[in-house]
Amino acid sequence: MTHTFQYDILVIGSLNADLVVRSPRFPAPGETISGDDLLIIPGGKGANQAVAAARLGAQSAMVGRVGSDSFGPFLVNNLNSNQVNTAHVKVNDSATGTAIIVVDTNGQNSIVLSPGANGKVALEDVDSAPGAKALLLQFEIPMETVLHAAKRYKSQGATVILNPAPARPIPDGLLNHVDILVPNESELALLTGMPVTDAATAELAAREILKRGVEIVIVTLGSKGALIVNHALTKQVNTFNVDVVDTTAAGDAFIGGFASAMLNGTSLEDSVQYGCACGALATTKFGAQPSLPTRDEVEKFIHQHS
Repeated sequence: MTHTFQYDILVIGSLNADLVVRSPRFPAPGETISGDDLLIIPGGKGANQAVAAARLGAQSAMVGRVGSDSFGPFLVNNLNSNQVNTAHVKVNDSATGTAIIVVDTNGQNSIVLSPGANGKVALEDVDSAPGAKALLLQFEIPMETVLHAAKRYKSQGATVILNPAPARPIPDGLLNHVDILVPNESELALLTGMPVTDAATAELAAREILKRGVEIVIVTLGSKGALIVNHALTKQVNTFNVDVVDTTAAGDAFIGGFASAMLNGTSLEDSVQYGCACGALATTKFGAQPSLPTRDEVEKFIHQHS
């Protein structure tokens, strides 16, 4: 049975309006501090990854839900303007997903998530979704929907890439339907119940994940780059030194970059290096989707740093 792949990358996931305030530091409980003007920025791990891939030249489509409020059209129009197909984004009679984000002077963020319509992404949304070479999944939609999507697309021959974020326990069997897992250190620790504090402990935990059916684990290590672990090798890939403005969506930029490079036939290690360049570039700009780099920007950046 041959499957037609309408898209390079399909994302089944979340769309959020990020309500962002920059402040000198995080307030203590019961404390009021002053911050800068409120910014409303398109976000959501799913939508971020779809835009990240599209800006790098991949044909991307989004499956998800927004609410019937003013944030819904704002998020969908932004995806369209970034050449992400939104024919499979449904409008729900509820609030659109939002994230309340405080960013301190070091570029670190503190986030409260309100799932809204993201919590209604259902099995039938997956069943009516188009074919793709790669499926990107995260945990800002219901877990049963994530599991259903992984099973369906794995059986169709798509490469299933799971970013297990935000960290939460997963159902038995999910990892059997995942080709590539991309966790950070805390997510990997939660999935394995093992301490992950450096590259050595990350490798041990990643090898535990390989026993559960995943072919490749790529652990993102922030400023220390990323660690590739599969049955054949363990390899740490260094990232690029940049002046960090805001870390929001850096992980999503990494995943979009990695997936788009891999689909172009780039080697595993070079695809991860490309993802690192995308993630590093994203930290140099403020906000989620506004910080995601284009292919030209990434190629210029890599050329400057090689």
